[in-house]
Amino acid sequence: MDVSRVRAWWSHRQGMDGSLQGKSAAEVLERSGWARSVGGVAPYLTLYSRAGIGREAADKALAQLQIHELPSARGCTYVLPAADFALGLKVGEPFGNADMRTADKLGVTEKEVEKLCEAVLKALGKGPLAPDDIRNATGNASRNLGDEGKKKGMITTLPLALGKLQVMGEIRRVPTNGRLDQQRYQYALWRPNPFKAFKLSAEEANVELARRYFRWIGPATLNEFQQFAGLGVKDSKTTVESLELVPVESGSDRLMFADDREAFQSLKIPTKPQYKLVGGIDSIALLRRDLQLLLDDKDSKRDIIKDPSAKAGSGLMDLPNHGIFDRGRLIGLWEYDVDSGSIAWLAFGVKDKALDAAVKETEQYVREQLGDARLFSLDSPKSRIPRIQVLRKATGK
Repeated sequence: MDVSRVRAWWSHRQGMDGSLQGKSAAEVLERSGWARSVGGVAPYLTLYSRAGIGREAADKALAQLQIHELPSARGCTYVLPAADFALGLKVGEPFGNADMRTADKLGVTEKEVEKLCEAVLKALGKGPLAPDDIRNATGNASRNLGDEGKKKGMITTLPLALGKLQVMGEIRRVPTNGRLDQQRYQYALWRPNPFKAFKLSAEEANVELARRYFRWIGPATLNEFQQFAGLGVKDSKTTVESLELVPVESGSDRLMFADDREAFQSLKIPTKPQYKLVGGIDSIALLRRDLQLLLDDKDSKRDIIKDPSAKAGSGLMDLPNHGIFDRGRLIGLWEYDVDSGSIAWLAFGVKDKALDAAVKETEQYVREQLGDARLFSLDSPKSRIPRIQVLRKATGK
């Protein structure tokens, strides 16, 4: 398999070749895939790197419900386009039962949670509320689960009701300051419910998820889809078989749509660099969680890219920092240094004016529009210092 062609194709499908410039936030997510959100800047960087969408425009799209953050594939939280709200909730539905199984061991019944759900909906009928305000408004319908609950990470019954109502499309979380890179929310009624016109069964929803997945990041393997969707081996196989995908080349386990394969084979690989600085959980890496094909062999052996916690012989799965890509190849790493208002970065043997310009452009975007570039919610300027020091040491800067 021509690795350069595959990388260039992934870059193209992900819109990292400039083909999404001028598109809306929803259009970017429909083409490149749902953007994983864990209280960091990855969704903002997804929109900025693909279409030059600034924070204000992204926040406006969020406020207007053109995009939204929802529990979806594998029960994980992603930012989705409006066209996929119901689909995302549907495929995430099976993963919402884990908390209820824990609650059952603490003596919480389904009937109790249903009554609490009714109380929550009544309270939110007067307008959006923060969790503490909902707890006060629902009175005795919500209760504390004591020390035993605290041990299991379930302090009260309220999160059970909020989680259930969110998966049902009855309520939605609204960021208190309208931003995607924080985790403080109010809850509001969702009217109309996104499921109002949604008729797909769970099995049909999984097929639609697979259809999107292989458009976003094909050619991909069955195992990679299974890992993304959280389905069992048998269900994953049945789901993917219904799409009638074809191997990228004879004998390959990497599958894609037949029309995509035709476009893939005729793709003209760009001769000039296409540098993009993206988040550490960007779709180009996270959808497959296999860095090996995104890295040149010599770069995969670099200490700075290795995961010290990984088991011997296991592959490289996730980015250790935010990433720098060129035509689908991972060519560097970066972090934002709040104290200096600059990006600390390392490129793997690449250095030219175009790369310097790309770094400066993203640096200005982060400094002036985001203020910081957290990898995830618990990331902070202080916790990031060791990672920044590693990058600066490697470059001598």
